[in-house]
Amino acid sequence: MRLASSADAGAIERIENDADRLLIDRLAPADWPAAEAGTARVAGPGFVLVAVGEGGTVVGFAHVTEVAGLCHLEQLSVDPTSSRRGWGRRLLVAAMRVARERAHERMTLRTYADVPWNAPFYATVGFVEEAPVTAFHRGLVDVERRLGLDAHGRRVQMAVDLTRRPRSRAAVS
Repeated sequence: MRLASSADAGAIERIENDADRLLIDRLAPADWPAAEAGTARVAGPGFVLVAVGEGGTVVGFAHVTEVAGLCHLEQLSVDPTSSRRGWGRRLLVAAMRVARERAHERMTLRTYADVPWNAPFYATVGFVEEAPVTAFHRGLVDVERRLGLDAHGRRVQMAVDLTRRPRSRAAVS
């Protein structure tokens, strides 16, 4: 794991688009927005971590936005050819560690409640559902509605207390 650089932007965008195909196959939307430009993710407020596999290939990323004192996991994607190998969990735990090092006490995210690699996955690391109460989080709900994401299943906000250590996989089995 390492912080992303501008040289990683193309891989970040490609990985998100490839990973989104799994959601598209499951949810069967008529239309799905393309991934945000990798350059915008790397240059935006917050940080992007990349997971580097064999040969130095970027196999996944975690984009954490820091806005108005809030810490929000905007995107976590793993290349489908590298999935089911623990990259997503390692990226998530590493993003939580970096956020903690940057003095954040909690992290939020928005996701699909009933997609197994979404809300159920985040719950295994300690994320719990909560209502969006800040202007920032209510704005995310509005954006999701404009994009039509809520038409494909229940969307939820989740949060984790970063002052506690992440749960181990064994603790939730």
